[in-house]
Amino acid sequence: MKLTVENPEFSESSSDELLNADSPISGRRIAFVGKLGSMNRREARELVRRHQGIMVDRIDPTVDLVVIGADVLPLGDQAELLDDWVIEASAQGQLSVINETQFWQELGIVEPELDIGRYYTPAMLAGLLGLPLSTIRRWHRRGLITPTRQVNKLAYFDFQEVASARRIARLIASGATAQSIETKLSRLAGLYPNLRRPLSQLSVIVEGRQLLLRQGGGLIEPGGQMRIDFDSLSPQGAIDDQEVSYPISEPTDPVPLEELVTPDEFLRAAIDFEDDDDVEGAIEVYRAMSLAFGPSSDSSFRLAELLYQQGDLPGARERYFLAIELDESFVEARASLGCVLVELGNQELALATFHGALLHHAEYPDVHFYLARLLDEMDRAHEAEPHWQTFLDLAPKSPWAEEARQRLDTDN
Repeated sequence: MKLTVENPEFSESSSDELLNADSPISGRRIAFVGKLGSMNRREARELVRRHQGIMVDRIDPTVDLVVIGADVLPLGDQAELLDDWVIEASAQGQLSVINETQFWQELGIVEPELDIGRYYTPAMLAGLLGLPLSTIRRWHRRGLITPTRQVNKLAYFDFQEVASARRIARLIASGATAQSIETKLSRLAGLYPNLRRPLSQLSVIVEGRQLLLRQGGGLIEPGGQMRIDFDSLSPQGAIDDQEVSYPISEPTDPVPLEELVTPDEFLRAAIDFEDDDDVEGAIEVYRAMSLAFGPSSDSSFRLAELLYQQGDLPGARERYFLAIELDESFVEARASLGCVLVELGNQELALATFHGALLHHAEYPDVHFYLARLLDEMDRAHEAEPHWQTFLDLAPKSPWAEEARQRLDTDN
């Protein structure tokens, strides 16, 4: 199932377009309770209208469906959100009460396994998509996916960014490069300032060697798709009245080190090398950057990642140490260092490293998971159990959640 949410502000024409008459909310009166986790109320109202539903501002006996926002209490705490008569009416089948995630799933807007009320760390997102963690981090650095929030440099991604990441993976599998996707999305952002999340607000697909958008305006093909050459767009965003296509791969030669001037140029060059699977080239760029501008916590962390990919665990360890020395609250560096120390057989130091990460971010789910595993390996199962449980409480939808459940079930 594809994420097909479109921002009502994207184009004036889209706001007048009603979606299919078979919508599950067609003709139904819908009330939202609490803060929504995916969009604001005005956007929700427009989306409900386009699905031929009727959004109302208050719950009364004419309401058919009550939707509880993802950023409030779970459904088990309905009594704190809803009047008694609403709960009673729901129990008698006179109206339905569901959460926000379920509502968007019914409309086909989010994939069934995603939870709007939950966030995913880079490591969780990598596990969910079956991709290397370094790939997720590169997409983040390129701006292809945007964290909902950050805690001490640790990115958390919401359900929309998970869907965007899946779409990026499909585009790359179809022949696109991360660099070409970034270039075209940057141009879209310039042409459409209201477009905050192009990959989740537009239906972007690949056909052969062409990138296609499914969106109002432009040349519509028989299948309902329009072909857009992003280079043919005028400065005002108008679409040329002709069929054009965009080659999804744009091979470029790497910029010589001596031509790199600013830190941003060095970072972009390093990411380009990484996208081309040239780890040695990326390492050389980061080393040159450190010589030119001095080491930073971010560049040290990225260099540590690359050294780890090469199997140089001692080298990665030292760079992670440096990143933490430069920024002691860099919790992702602490977590990564702990994992490297485990692989090097230094369990006690790894244990201290994980605890140090939790001092700076007590609700870091990945660290609770790593810590629980390590304590089990050290035959300290009693100490591990609280961390398994905390991890499940923080990340019940994590790709590692089943392992935690099985571990806790074993002791019950």
